[in-house]
Amino acid sequence: MKNVNKYDRGYFMPPETSLNWTRKEYITEAPIWCSVDLRDGNQALIVPMNLEEKLEYFKLLVEIGFKEIEVGFPAASETEFAFLRTLIEQDLIPDDVTIQVLTQSREHIIRKTFESLKGAKKAVVHLYNSTSVAQREQVFRKSKEEIIDIAVSGAKLLKECAQETEGNFQFQYSPESFTGTEIEFALDICNSVLDVWQPTAENTVIINLPATVSMSMPHVYASQIEYMSEHLNFREHVILSVHPHNDRGTGVADAELGMLAGAQRVEGTLFGNGERTGNVDIVTLALNMYSHGVDPKLNFENIPAIASVYERLTKMRVGERHPYGGELVFTAFSGSHQDAIAKGMKWREEKDPQHWSVPYLLIDPMDIGREYEGDIIRINSQSGKGGIGYVLQLKYGLDLPAKMRENFGYFVKNVSDQQQKELMPEEIYAIFLKEYVNIQTPVEFVKYRMTDNEDFQTIVTIRTGNEVKEIAGNGNGRLDAISNALQTELGLDYSDLVYTEHALEIGSKSQAVSYIGITASNGSVYWGCGIDVDIMTSSVKALFSAVNQFSRNAKN
Repeated sequence: MKNVNKYDRGYFMPPETSLNWTRKEYITEAPIWCSVDLRDGNQALIVPMNLEEKLEYFKLLVEIGFKEIEVGFPAASETEFAFLRTLIEQDLIPDDVTIQVLTQSREHIIRKTFESLKGAKKAVVHLYNSTSVAQREQVFRKSKEEIIDIAVSGAKLLKECAQETEGNFQFQYSPESFTGTEIEFALDICNSVLDVWQPTAENTVIINLPATVSMSMPHVYASQIEYMSEHLNFREHVILSVHPHNDRGTGVADAELGMLAGAQRVEGTLFGNGERTGNVDIVTLALNMYSHGVDPKLNFENIPAIASVYERLTKMRVGERHPYGGELVFTAFSGSHQDAIAKGMKWREEKDPQHWSVPYLLIDPMDIGREYEGDIIRINSQSGKGGIGYVLQLKYGLDLPAKMRENFGYFVKNVSDQQQKELMPEEIYAIFLKEYVNIQTPVEFVKYRMTDNEDFQTIVTIRTGNEVKEIAGNGNGRLDAISNALQTELGLDYSDLVYTEHALEIGSKSQAVSYIGITASNGSVYWGCGIDVDIMTSSVKALFSAVNQFSRNAKN
């Protein structure tokens, strides 16, 4: 990084302070959303979508709820032209949806664009020309006056063609490369175009200020937007739009601060597709608003399905950590995070609060089509007892006692560490069944009977290997009597028997599940679980499981 001196800031601050946007805390209402997936996004694909794919993608955008959709650059290729004609001639555009098309400020392109729009119920014609210092000096080699003339000539031709063409048209102008343009000059060229179009309340126009290349920190872009908003001619009849790109990784921040600064409309794409680092991600923008209790007016209730269609049609991939849409964005592997989430979810069940507030989860994953099972807590060697217990409870209805969760948690983490992999819920459940539930070796429980219910005397039938025999015991309860019989028979010494149980509703039959922990004289605790249709039998099986754990360890 020795060439830092070759770089300088290429943006231009407004000539006066524009910081009123800083007084606003959050975005209070959704902007007008315009999807540019089918134009800006499509032109960035290695293999652009064909006609059938574009039609399917258009349908997806309509289902999500976009009311403005940029469908292409119809003068650029036959595929773009044919797509637009198909939408119009087959009446595929809903009455409440406005299509948008892009055109350079060149006569033959403008005329070809209007030819493609014949019969459109309503369309935005998006006119642009480059205005930045770099574009003027290096690409066009024209003066400011000549660049303004290009924009004004195009604006006049749009009015002429609109009058000659069947359809209903709204105009939009973009000083392309706005972020590298002197702000006073950007204002001059926009106002020159507005003076041609003469917008009214019945005939509003759109001024779009793109961060074609993101060149500044977001607060600078916001200040630029606010200055333009305060100084545009016909401002009350102008819809101010932003189109941020993500070169600096600040596309979302640019859009959000731009809205605080006066932008009423946002152009972007699903998951931020677009050239270089892409456009602003409308999914993220919309769900950020949702997390603040603001209706984004778009339907992202099934993000996995939307991402699946997006990936299939664009051949792009939604990254695992992509906000909201990524596979792992709600997933906690860390033990402390898992424990906090599990406790937060339990607190929510108990309190039923009006507003969502769960540690580490910005929004409820189920609101956007994600599942608690497998999406929130996933288990590897970094996981904790709370997360592992949560997985068993959520999927299999097993509510382990706290100390047993800790014991089982260490066991599972050790398995994950040894196998060097994430463990799926069914694998965790299989481990639990094998190591803790209804363990029958070295001593198998067969049956028991009470010989004196008042003094709690019992006869227990057990099997060790091929030998079946009866053992006797008594205590201050049935379970205590059976425990005393086992200790005498096996020569084991343990105390502090801990017992809990609950109904197990998972499956076709309602069963009882019991958990028992016993403490050896050296302080080691051994846990067992019993599952049976009878609650007492489940507790006896849990005791045998714990004792078998102890017995195995004693022999080792």
